Amino acid sequence: MSYLSPALAALPAAWREVLTAPALAAQLQAIDTRLAARAADGVAIYPPRELVFHALQHAAPQDVRVVILGQDPYHGAGEAMGLSFSVPAGVKIPPSLRNMYKELASDLGVAPAASGDLTHWAQQGVLLLNTSLTVEADNAGSHGKIGWQQVTDALIDAVNAHNPGCVFLLWGNWAQGKAERIDTGRHAVLKAAHPSPLSASRGFFGCRHFSQANQWLAARGRGEIAWGAPAAQGGLF
Repeated sequence: MSYLSPALAALPAAWREVLTAPALAAQLQAIDTRLAARAADGVAIYPPRELVFHALQHAAPQDVRVVILGQDPYHGAGEAMGLSFSVPAGVKIPPSLRNMYKELASDLGVAPAASGDLTHWAQQGVLLLNTSLTVEADNAGSHGKIGWQQVTDALIDAVNAHNPGCVFLLWGNWAQGKAERIDTGRHAVLKAAHPSPLSASRGFFGCRHFSQANQWLAARGRGEIAWGAPAAQGGLF
């Protein structure tokens, strides 16, 4: 590999084992070759190569407490950071994330954060995973068929197999299609509409998934997620 090698080398060992398993090696090599060729042609690819596996850097499969699935990274310059729904501090908060903040305020009384950076969630064991891990500039879904789904399905399977029990938040029909991969005997699966402005009013608002996730985790001794923004980050009000 060339394009993905630095990001892969920086991962926790448990995730590297999943991604370098023989069943995935050829698939990941094909993706790497495709990305390297596109980059050599001058095509901008997001997120930056060092952040492609950012979602995996904060918790090994067995330490994940909540999984939130997205589709593909944001395709605008400076937006994607390798965490689903998240944007770097200082970047305008995207509509879906703004709706997530609204639901969080309604559900738990947490003031909406002024920043769209969700790193503080990831650091607590929230796996913010897109199923396509790269995208070309200004071309949404452009890497949806280059093999990423096989890779990210394997990542979901690793959590399903090795985690003692976590909460999967499946928002929208696409994410809910992953439900069949999840052992509901050990994990909680909560389903709702996608937080996009196109669908949030049809079942996302009022789902109370943030409080339900915390209740489920606390009941099993896994602790609650502090969903609010760190004090240094501040809120919108």
